[in-house]
Amino acid sequence: MSFLRRILGGGQSDETVGGTEGAAPATAEEILADEQAHELEMLREDAARLDDLQQRQLRYADRAWTPPAQGGERRADDQSDAES
Repeated sequence: MSFLRRILGGGQSDETVGGTEGAAPATAEEILADEQAHELEMLREDAARLDDLQQRQLRYADRAWTPPAQGGERRADDQSDAES
C-alpha cells in the first residue's frame, strides 16, 4: 500500500515515522517496480486459488468455439411488407 501513498501523495507514510524523514521521494522506476511486484503477487494468489481446470479454461477462453448464428434478422412475430 505504500506505493499507492507515494503515487497519490498521501500524507505521512509509515516510512517517515521510522526515522527516514530526509529520504528522497520515490522515483518513477521505484514506483513502477512496486506496482509490478504487487501485480505479480496478485497473479500468484489467483493461481493458487484456482485449480488446473479453471486455469486452463481461463487460458484458452479466447479460443472457445461458438456455434454460428442461425436464421436471419427476421423473426416469426415480425410484421413483413409482403403480408400487408
